[in-house]
Amino acid sequence: MFEARLVQGIMLKKVLEATKELIQEANFEVSAAGINLQAMDSSHVSLVALNLRSDGFEHFRCDRNFSMGLNLNNMDKMLKCAGKEDVITIKAEDGGDTVTFLFETPNQERVSEFELKLMDITSENLGIPETEYSATVRMPSGEFQRIVKDLGTIGDTVEIGVSKDGIKFSANGDIGSANVMCRQNTHADKEDEQTLIDMNEPVNLTFALRYLASFTKATALSPAVTIKLSKELPVVVEYKVADFGFVRYYLAPKIEDEEMEGE
Repeated sequence: MFEARLVQGIMLKKVLEATKELIQEANFEVSAAGINLQAMDSSHVSLVALNLRSDGFEHFRCDRNFSMGLNLNNMDKMLKCAGKEDVITIKAEDGGDTVTFLFETPNQERVSEFELKLMDITSENLGIPETEYSATVRMPSGEFQRIVKDLGTIGDTVEIGVSKDGIKFSANGDIGSANVMCRQNTHADKEDEQTLIDMNEPVNLTFALRYLASFTKATALSPAVTIKLSKELPVVVEYKVADFGFVRYYLAPKIEDEEMEGE
């Protein structure tokens, strides 16, 4: 038996918004520790890792570890039926072939029950190694979303450079070029409005903007985003899910030679 009750049901809706564009089907690994998901997008260029710890749920029961194979678009359709204030409960029986979503209004005047068919999805656990990164930048998520959107109107790729001056985003395209520099800012009143840079060595890497644009769908989850960069390693873009989890995106950098061939 698995049962998890989330008072901030809207968080689950936001998590789905943040992941369904990149991955259509995935296994949610459920254990007593919480819910985990790891999946690559269909083109095998980016990876999504989701972690929701059991202690963030009002009630969490998992008698045995199991995989819940779900179509994320179908799950999203069901979650869209939940109101903003609704409490969401997820239930699944051992060995069953469906998962039940229960939506309750805060005053419990309305209780809706939706059943979603489980899928058999083969997936390999990709085992992401813990790595020390050359540069870690924490900045307002809305700012990052705006930069990615603006640069997407100029070119297809963005060069992200971190130096002692700040983090710089550059794009080139047929119509011209753009550079956006965000300097370290520790003076903002709210911590989430600060831009913090922790750098061991400068880095300069190029990434496809369309994937970064998909990552920014998670902006609604958290007021701040953390970006971790190292030479020749995938960038990590992380958004916190309240105080009990995270959504992390990984995207491999573009290699100079690939760009030359594409021209």
